[in-house]
Amino acid sequence: MSRGKVEGAKAGGGCLCGAVRYEIAGPLAPPSACHCVQCRRHQGALGIYTLAPEERYTIKGKRNLAWYESSHGIRRGFCRNCGSKLFWQRSGSDQLDVTLGSMDEPTGLKIEKHIYLADAGDYYDPPSR
Repeated sequence: MSRGKVEGAKAGGGCLCGAVRYEIAGPLAPPSACHCVQCRRHQGALGIYTLAPEERYTIKGKRNLAWYESSHGIRRGFCRNCGSKLFWQRSGSDQLDVTLGSMDEPTGLKIEKHIYLADAGDYYDPPSR
């Protein structure tokens, strides 16, 4: 059984205040948990993301979506009203990562891998370093 969304499924979600909502058509990649310092600082904890081609996203409330270039070639999307962290994207990529915390449940997804474990904070025990 695949841990990603089944073909033809539609996922959705949005920010805390509802000013930005999105739908994603089709399957999603298995989620990754990122323990890097930037994700932890941006999210307030580790970042957990799945992704799909940007063309499969429908985003409502784009005027409320702000982007921050957190490092060269990396941008992070968030709601300019409530600050909810929503997206992550590498410059020039047609893939858009979405935070699992912003998705409506049930997601049908399970974390399949952890990345940047060496950068994990000292306040929690990641699966392995």
